[in-house]
Amino acid sequence: MMIEIPAVLSSEEAAGIRARLSEASWAEGAGTAGHVASRAKANRQLADNDPLGIELGNAILGRLSATPQFIAAALPLKVLPPRFNLYSGQGAYGRHIDSAVFSVPGSQERVRSDLSATLFLSDPDSYEGGELVADFGRALERIKLPAGSMLLYPANTLHEVTPVTSGSRYAAFFWIQSLVREQTRRAMLLDLDHSIQALASRDPDNPEIVRLTGLYHNLLREWAVT
Repeated sequence: MMIEIPAVLSSEEAAGIRARLSEASWAEGAGTAGHVASRAKANRQLADNDPLGIELGNAILGRLSATPQFIAAALPLKVLPPRFNLYSGQGAYGRHIDSAVFSVPGSQERVRSDLSATLFLSDPDSYEGGELVADFGRALERIKLPAGSMLLYPANTLHEVTPVTSGSRYAAFFWIQSLVREQTRRAMLLDLDHSIQALASRDPDNPEIVRLTGLYHNLLREWAVT
């Protein structure tokens, strides 16, 4: 299941980040991939210890902590600090599956990748190509979101980024270890949360809201792994 979270950043905020990234020191992205994935990866990436990347990543984490849609969809336990990449000049990332576990830079902490996230920073009409293509078995999803919008999808999804044939595609990307590891259970909790919010907006005094909210938290209590 893919979940779009619109307007995590405003278009002006995304433009400001792009302006700063345009002056950044980029390295070849293949050096950050595993043995198999490195053969498919042709982009540029900021080093994990790049001061600008750390600053921007922390700002994004702060914004996500205040984004209800992200909290409801991901139920985050741990979030790997965001990284930044740049695709241009036919840059692409062939079909691959993300690593299962990531080390947090500068620490002994590890994050299991239950969910992958891409925060689009470039306006979709400013570059050609660069779609994120995800394979869900029966059909391919091709995604190119507005600047400032974010895509969440299961980290075990086979996916790729198609070649950018003109312009530049900037993005932040990161992984989340969820309180609820199983994707189907997260989906059910998200559906229940949406139903509670819809009922509360139509009939805020409905006593069923309390019952359904209790059900949500009891399921979360049953399924959460900390």
